[in-house]
Amino acid sequence: MFRSFLAILALGSGLVSASLSAQPLSKKFDVDFFRDVPSRNLKGLAARSDGRLVAGPVLTPLTGDLPADLLWALEPAGAGQWLLGTGPEGKILEVRIDPVAPTFTARTLATLEETQVLALRRLEDGRILAGTSPHGRLYLLSPDGTVQTQLALPVDSILDLTLADSGSVLVATGNPGRIYRIDLEALALAGISPEKLTEAAELTAKGVTLLAEIRDRNVRRVVIAGDRIVAGSAPRGNLYTLPLDAAPGTAPVILQENRDAEVTDLYPLSNGDVYAAIVFAGTTAEARVNRPPTPADRPAPAELGAAERFPGRSALIHYPLAGLPETVAARAGIAFYRIARRGDLLLLAGGEQGDLLAYSLSERRSLNFAGSEAAQLNGLAAADADGNTFILAGNNMAQLARLSFTATGPRTAETRRLDLGSATRLGSLRFNRLRSIELSQLAVSLRTSQATDALEGWTPWQSASATTDGGWRGDVAPGRYVRLKIELPAGAGEELQIDRGALYHLPQNRRPQLQDFRLLAPNFGLILRADQTAAPTTTLGQLLGVGGATTAADDRRPNAVLQSQIVPAPGTQIAYWNVTDPDGDALAATFSLRREGTDEWTDLAVLVRDPFVQFEFSHLPDGIYFTRLVVSEQAPRPEAERLSALFETDDLVVDRTAPELMTATVGRSAGRVVVHVSGRDATSVLAGVEYVFNNGHKLTVEQPVDGILDGREESFVAEVPESAVSGSTSVEVILYDRVGNSVARRLAL
Repeated sequence: MFRSFLAILALGSGLVSASLSAQPLSKKFDVDFFRDVPSRNLKGLAARSDGRLVAGPVLTPLTGDLPADLLWALEPAGAGQWLLGTGPEGKILEVRIDPVAPTFTARTLATLEETQVLALRRLEDGRILAGTSPHGRLYLLSPDGTVQTQLALPVDSILDLTLADSGSVLVATGNPGRIYRIDLEALALAGISPEKLTEAAELTAKGVTLLAEIRDRNVRRVVIAGDRIVAGSAPRGNLYTLPLDAAPGTAPVILQENRDAEVTDLYPLSNGDVYAAIVFAGTTAEARVNRPPTPADRPAPAELGAAERFPGRSALIHYPLAGLPETVAARAGIAFYRIARRGDLLLLAGGEQGDLLAYSLSERRSLNFAGSEAAQLNGLAAADADGNTFILAGNNMAQLARLSFTATGPRTAETRRLDLGSATRLGSLRFNRLRSIELSQLAVSLRTSQATDALEGWTPWQSASATTDGGWRGDVAPGRYVRLKIELPAGAGEELQIDRGALYHLPQNRRPQLQDFRLLAPNFGLILRADQTAAPTTTLGQLLGVGGATTAADDRRPNAVLQSQIVPAPGTQIAYWNVTDPDGDALAATFSLRREGTDEWTDLAVLVRDPFVQFEFSHLPDGIYFTRLVVSEQAPRPEAERLSALFETDDLVVDRTAPELMTATVGRSAGRVVVHVSGRDATSVLAGVEYVFNNGHKLTVEQPVDGILDGREESFVAEVPESAVSGSTSVEVILYDRVGNSVARRLAL
């Protein structure tokens, strides 16, 4: 029984949280604007990777009619004019943008025989190169849109076009992945060839030279960086290079090998370095270049705020001319599509929620800019020589937008849904530091919700007022989720900075919870282990509240209980409990009992912080006693706010009366000694019989005759070979119950 008792005690894990530490009951939620503000929720502001809000560009949707559902390629075509390669009707659109309105007009410049126009390049003389899918045709069009040349290359898709020099162009293709060099003069004389050109002699006659071929399915992008050609592939996402003057059939060298990825864009620098945007798929699905989205994929406007998150990740990788590749920026849940440069910044147009990002080459920091309502920003190009204005083209829904670094307008930032963990009452919002901003310019608003839905169930926006000590407090209803909005006027300076914020809040006070209660075997006592001296040092993890337990004496008390010794103590009973508080409040417990048939409760422990009580029961009359545990919160919770909980716990059976031995007989059968014992107990369930022969042989039987040990009246049979009890003249049978009471009788053999 002693071993069984130790096993029962060992089941107690995690004890009452009774710490009276000086930790406040309120909490602090750190607001990191880079993490917590989506790109679409920025206007005129940017979120920097150090968590701050800074001045940013203004993104303005352009209004006008687009006679196409999908926009794939964006190409400058002169002052205020642009070319768009579209789908699914294979149109090339000519777009004129009014920078003041801002509006645009679009007309169909050409309709090709293919469904998707994936690549466009405008030549210096105004002629247009177009690459299409799904039949891999290359078109040369006059400035007015007339088709001069049509070649059907032995591929499925033409994915990119890059001018190698004034007389030739590099063509990146898909299925198979190849790089062709095409002589523009010969191409202009090639005429219309609707059938696929499969023979090398036919291609050569049209000015087409197979420069290189890769094993991956698609050459997604190709650029010229110094004296080398750099190409990216899909769906593996490898980077390749070969000399600019490479002979036809040259085997490219792999700069970096990837897996389940897509090189969506390459940006070369004048020194020969290259930056690559690579999207790593989150599933085993094919890269998106193989499945253009359809109009049915586009979310309705009301669903824009709840768009599904992209399951993959993206990286911006720097490939130096001499050296190893380096990942300079990476994002989870965002796909990078296009790269453009403005001074020190590399702009990244992304998706799937219209994200517009940037990376500072000198500061080596990432930024979030104002995002677009359209997702999959496939087009990004500068609209002026100074790089102050850019045009964007996106899908889902098809849209054009203007990004201006000089335009002025209100500056706002709104966080995503911030989860505070439980229903909570908001306190002050404080910013670590404000720079180049007058407090009168800053407006802060809050709203709360008890539900996770992004669109409904939210309170109206409530303005927060500046407090005298530099915080912001608003009269907003309690909630588990909160959103913050920061607003600045158009006149806010370009040097402004709003540092990360801290939102203070008081979680809803919840009642203590009983996890476990045990009345352990009677007649054993506990020698409590003395508390160990606190460690003289404090770790960084303890200061930060992570990784490891505290060293407060009250926090060590539960371990001291579990490591205490169990000793025989007749007449002693131990009650053990495990109570937790969802909010980490300090707790105290009162344990009481009353005898069945009476109304008077007797408190055996009052407001104790230990998770147990041991008491004498020898003076209590036999019978059944009801027990209860009342747990209440303690300081530092204010007295008026303290909650308590009453738990009806297990019944205590006080039984000091031995069982009754009804029958005990001995017989012999087939070389065995058979001992039958029957007994009953008035209060407790019987536990078994111990047989002690006077030759020293002992036997314990806890399996009753009826097969189930479940009653206060049972019969037990012991069968012992005669050889084991040879020489014995008597056997003592000891019948005992679950609480340790026993009765004995000696039988002659």
